[in-house]
Order: sequence, then structure tokens, then C-alpha cells
Amino acid sequence: MPSITAIVHTNNDALRLGRLLETLYPCDGIVVVDHESEDSTLTVAREYGATIVGTKGDATPAEYIVPQSSGWILCLDAREALTESLAASLFEWKSEVLSGGSPFSVFLREETAEGWVEHPSAQTRLVPATWNHWAGRFPTPNASAISLDGDLLRFAFP
Repeated sequence: MPSITAIVHTNNDALRLGRLLETLYPCDGIVVVDHESEDSTLTVAREYGATIVGTKGDATPAEYIVPQSSGWILCLDAREALTESLAASLFEWKSEVLSGGSPFSVFLREETAEGWVEHPSAQTRLVPATWNHWAGRFPTPNASAISLDGDLLRFAFP
């Protein structure tokens, strides 16, 4: 069964980080990549048993992903959370996945002042640890990525 390591980017996210970490039960490990938080973000991360990696803004994903993980990487922002259906899809995926390195994508719903908005296209978020195609902190969109069932929620408010 493949392992999934969640890579979570934080910067002063103490008020929202716990919500995300509570939903990461399908993951075998959590790495918090902290971008110089000055609040209690790191305390919250430690309470959930996350490995903490400090980084400057110009660090590349290869600098903090390769040393921390093997298997698969689920890339997230601290404002996000997995729905129960996405968590179930990840468990199902782990039990059925065979070898290969094709990426997987998820649909994102974002909270706004007017309500929830669904992004029209899926985002590549689950990639093999050997992945080397990055657009900033997240994998480069990949049109051939297979979409997982369930949604990733992005909260605008703590």
C-alpha cells in the first residue's frame, strides 16, 4: 500500500491549521512547511505530530519534499481541508493503486462572502514523491491527472 505524506504550507495560520490537520487521517505523515510564522502555528503543528520544516520564500519544493517523504505527496495550504468523501477516496486509492507515477487531481470549493464557489477545473495535488514539475508551492497543472472523488475546501475565514 502506498504512503501519502501531506505537505502543508503555513504562515501565521494557527487559527485555521487544526481544521486541516483534523481531516488528514488518510495520510501517513504530515510535513508543515512554515514560511516564517510569528504566531502559534508551529505549536499547533507539533500538537498534531507534524514534522516541521522552516523555509524562506525562495525554497523549491524539492528542497523540503525529497528529504521528508517517499511514496506520494498531497500538497495543501493551511486554509484548506479535505471533505469526508475526498478522505474516503484517498483511502480507496491507497488500497487499489498500483505502481506508476501519474498524478491525481481534486476539485476545489472556495468559501467567499457570497457563499461557496466551485472551481471549474480540478487541481493537480497528489503526485509521486519523485515529481519535479512545480508551479510555486503546488504541482504544475497536469491535464492527464485523474480526478479523485470528493472536494478540497478552501476557507476564507478562520
